[in-house]
Amino acid sequence: MFEQQLKYDLFQAYYDARRNKRNTWNQLRFEINYESELFLLAEEISERRYDLRPSIAFVINEPVKREILAADFRDRVVHHLIFNYTNPELDAQFITDSYSCRVGKGTHYGIERAAGFVRQCSENYTKDCYVLKLDIRGYFMSMNKHLLWQKLQSMRSYSLNEEINEQSRTTEAYTQGKEETIWYLLDKVIWNDPRKNCIVKGKLSDWDDLPPSKSLFHSAADCGLPIGNLTSQLFSNVYLHDFDCFVKNDLGVEYYGRYVDDFVLIHRDKAFLLDALNKIKQHLAEHSGLILHPNKIYLQHYSKGFAFLGAYIKPRRCYIGNRTKKKFRQAVAESNRILTANKPHREDLEKVRATLNSYLGIMQHFKTYNIRRKTLLDKSHEFFKYGYLEKGLTKYKLKVES
Repeated sequence: MFEQQLKYDLFQAYYDARRNKRNTWNQLRFEINYESELFLLAEEISERRYDLRPSIAFVINEPVKREILAADFRDRVVHHLIFNYTNPELDAQFITDSYSCRVGKGTHYGIERAAGFVRQCSENYTKDCYVLKLDIRGYFMSMNKHLLWQKLQSMRSYSLNEEINEQSRTTEAYTQGKEETIWYLLDKVIWNDPRKNCIVKGKLSDWDDLPPSKSLFHSAADCGLPIGNLTSQLFSNVYLHDFDCFVKNDLGVEYYGRYVDDFVLIHRDKAFLLDALNKIKQHLAEHSGLILHPNKIYLQHYSKGFAFLGAYIKPRRCYIGNRTKKKFRQAVAESNRILTANKPHREDLEKVRATLNSYLGIMQHFKTYNIRRKTLLDKSHEFFKYGYLEKGLTKYKLKVES
């Protein structure tokens, strides 16, 4: 029955999980005997003996200071399994303009949509319109697990009835087995407290100037999800789905988009947006236990421009964010440092290539040729000994590709 399918699905989840985690110590340890590990994991899940392993807690400083409680690779496989099982039915219910962790969407899609909203609302920049940009304070740390569970039940209740085939008892038993497994794993992941028995990487002083609203160690009881886990990203979309529907349907805001806890509303009437702001505060408090960040409420005429998802959107043009420009220059400097410290190994060269191409890929979405030229060509760089830039400064290639 479903137990056999579970093994196959775990292998797919493993391949998905390792895609962006190759050569990490956690992943390599698992990969040594990955077939045995996956069969054992399938057995533990089927027999309801699965338990999550300790997380690794640390603080990062870029792009902003935040706390990470990274799951063990074995648990990341389970996160991908949950995502593969639940995301298709959940994603079909999300509004078009929820951009995070969705195929074919993301930050660039969100930026293009927001720029298009301004153009449409202002009738090609000939009419007045206003932009209200908001942010939720300590979003991941404030999510109430009881409310999350209720929201998941509400969104998945319809799909279960659709899946069960009344004409086949075998199909019904299979679907029921799958559904019970999904809820078992959801229960394990949601109610797991990653703070317990976690392994601290770095120094305790790393947390000294981290605001309490950005740390799980200061979250209220039964609140908070670790940043970085695939399931946390999925749950963040679920948690504010009813809010998205409220803004679109109850408030009647045509031009609205959200990426995790960062969202924008655009309307012809400034008074309408001020009224919407009060209703949004009330709805978030009553239905999600969330509050807006008081220092990140922005309401301006569209001609002033506004920052959104790493870009600055102005009439007829979008600029790349200052933070990204700074990080790009730092990445180039770091690449030079790696290559001049000692004779680089192949892994060093591939790391440099991946880093440079990551930033070049981002910057191609904006008019940044002069920034790329000045940063990459105006001075001699060590990485030109080992590779070259394609025409248009769009990609860095090694002289001998791996």
